[in-house]
Amino acid sequence: MKFWKPGALALALLLPGLAQAQTTASEAWARGTVAAQKATGVFVQLRSPDGAKLVGGSTPAAARVEIHEMRMDDGVMKMREVPALELPAGQAVTLKPGGYHLMLMGLKQPLKAGDTLPLTLQIERPGKPAETLQLQVPVRALGGQGGPGGHGH
Repeated sequence: MKFWKPGALALALLLPGLAQAQTTASEAWARGTVAAQKATGVFVQLRSPDGAKLVGGSTPAAARVEIHEMRMDDGVMKMREVPALELPAGQAVTLKPGGYHLMLMGLKQPLKAGDTLPLTLQIERPGKPAETLQLQVPVRALGGQGGPGGHGH
């Protein structure tokens, strides 16, 4: 019979905690602004291996971060704030212009193409500790990638 070395046993006991699924973010970007603009959109792809909920965020660049949804209602594109966004287990959820996105409200200064925006996202996971994602979001030119619904108020 083979015995484990003490170091290997300690590592084996730690692995379940280290392997605990975390929400990931990719392809994040923020839309640049003009001088007097006080809001803009942030877009990102989120994936939670075990299911979670995006419940908010913060950045030193704005007074608040809100989760918004854009959708057609009787032929009119409407935007509304939502309290949370479900992140189904194993599925990528893309926050993009014209759909779900984050709004930075009360910008403290304009965001210029080439800037990097620190952003913290708050994630809730059922039966598990809440988590935060620390992102460094590149700012793209105001007229850059986006399209309908990618607004800057």
